[in-house]
Amino acid sequence: MLDRAHRGDIEGALGRISSFDVGPRRSSRSRIKTLVVVMGPGLVVMVANNDAGSISTFAQAGQDYGLRWVWLVALLGTALFVIQEMAGRLGTVTGAGHARLIFERFGRRWGAFALVDLIALNFLLVVTELIGLQFGLAYFGVSRFVSVPVAAVGLICLTATGSFRGWERGIYVLVVASAAVLPLLLVVHLYRHGPIPSAVGRHELSGTGVLFALAMVGTTVAPWQLFFQQSNVVDKRITTRWLAYERADTLVGTTVFVIGAVAVIAACAAAFGGTPLHGAFVDAGAVADGIRARAGSWAGGLFALALIDGSILGAAAVTLSTAYAVSDATGMRHSLHRSWREAPTFYGAYGGCVVGAAAVVLLAASSLGVVTLAVQALSGVLFPSAAVFLLLLCNDRDVLGPWVNRWWLNALAGLLVAVLLVLAALSGLNAVFPHLEPTWPAGILCAAGAIALLAVIRPLHKATPATAVPIMSLGDRANWSMPSLESLPRAHPSRARAVGLVTLRVYVGLAVIAVAVKIVRVAVGT
Repeated sequence: MLDRAHRGDIEGALGRISSFDVGPRRSSRSRIKTLVVVMGPGLVVMVANNDAGSISTFAQAGQDYGLRWVWLVALLGTALFVIQEMAGRLGTVTGAGHARLIFERFGRRWGAFALVDLIALNFLLVVTELIGLQFGLAYFGVSRFVSVPVAAVGLICLTATGSFRGWERGIYVLVVASAAVLPLLLVVHLYRHGPIPSAVGRHELSGTGVLFALAMVGTTVAPWQLFFQQSNVVDKRITTRWLAYERADTLVGTTVFVIGAVAVIAACAAAFGGTPLHGAFVDAGAVADGIRARAGSWAGGLFALALIDGSILGAAAVTLSTAYAVSDATGMRHSLHRSWREAPTFYGAYGGCVVGAAAVVLLAASSLGVVTLAVQALSGVLFPSAAVFLLLLCNDRDVLGPWVNRWWLNALAGLLVAVLLVLAALSGLNAVFPHLEPTWPAGILCAAGAIALLAVIRPLHKATPATAVPIMSLGDRANWSMPSLESLPRAHPSRARAVGLVTLRVYVGLAVIAVAVKIVRVAVGT
């Protein structure tokens, strides 16, 4: 595995910083040049977030709801930055992958739970990526029996170079291509004159509205992002010294994500508003055809290209997060700097996920938009448990020392987790009681979620072990990094935390069942 002893030069697609380069960056030019080299993990994880599932979900938001969900995208962008900043900070300070930290600090049982959730959800996400790819290339008349196998081979070749710089250069090409959503918005607006309708005759807190809100959240914040960014930061050899640049990297990526998401929503709102297709979303392929009918073949082609690019980029990032996590859990070597021979488990997990997802898509009789909605909703349901582990790690003084979370950061992240828990609970209640008005239980569920989160997080945050790091100067703090994991004492035990984690696990399991029931009802129209 890639441990601290192997963390040398920072090597990126656009340059290199020597491990012996310890000089200050005093000028704006030198700081920008450093940012360009360090940039990568945050930008990639955010742009990959506009993948096939996200584009499909945002297209449905625009087609069915107009601009009503734009405010949620803006809020989720802020929440996404808060969450991913913590993941990036863990990577730079600890030099360890997310899965490895969970196994070491919480034990094999909880580590196995987190890993199983990630692998299952990531596999379904890669299936949706290849479904999106199939829809995008079908627009240009390419059969799925050609597009899916070729994409699978391309994904494996992209990662199998044994060169981190080669992988990142290939990813940057996809990142640049993702800008296709911007001319799409322009073309649609040039075709359609008049304002974009911003309201529809639906109530956001209806049962379907709650499910869609959960899918919107799930497509924005997902467990794979935590595992990918933290491990990719380690793989790129970014240390605590460069943490400020990694934060800027994450902020730039968040901005790009929000702009792309809003562009897709606005383009679909403009294309379908006031037409018979308004409120009649089927899948991403139908969106591309509908845009072509409303705004011409150029507009439809741009949407299809954005869908193809997002599918490939998303599949590459999601699958890589699986490979990182599996290798972390098994203690095997894993790095994009290593060859297939040096890291067989790492590349084997990556290739197995891609090939398995491709086989599912090829063998499926049909691919419906509800499949993508279901997977995004499940992502929203499973994210709270992943976020709780993230919060616990970011409050562990043995792990982060002077870099532990501030109280306000815990409050923001806890609020996001509580909102997700409430949405999942409301969706579950609606699945069991379809005619229940979900407004009044929301307050009760918010209070219960806040209490449960406090029970999980507070004991560890209050703990002050003997190894806690004293107050440091800014210079010492900038150079502090976690000692080797093997030398750390066991995590501070807490009965309240254990009860909270068990309760959360049961809750998430019930929520998954409830969301599955709701998805089936939506699919059959009941």
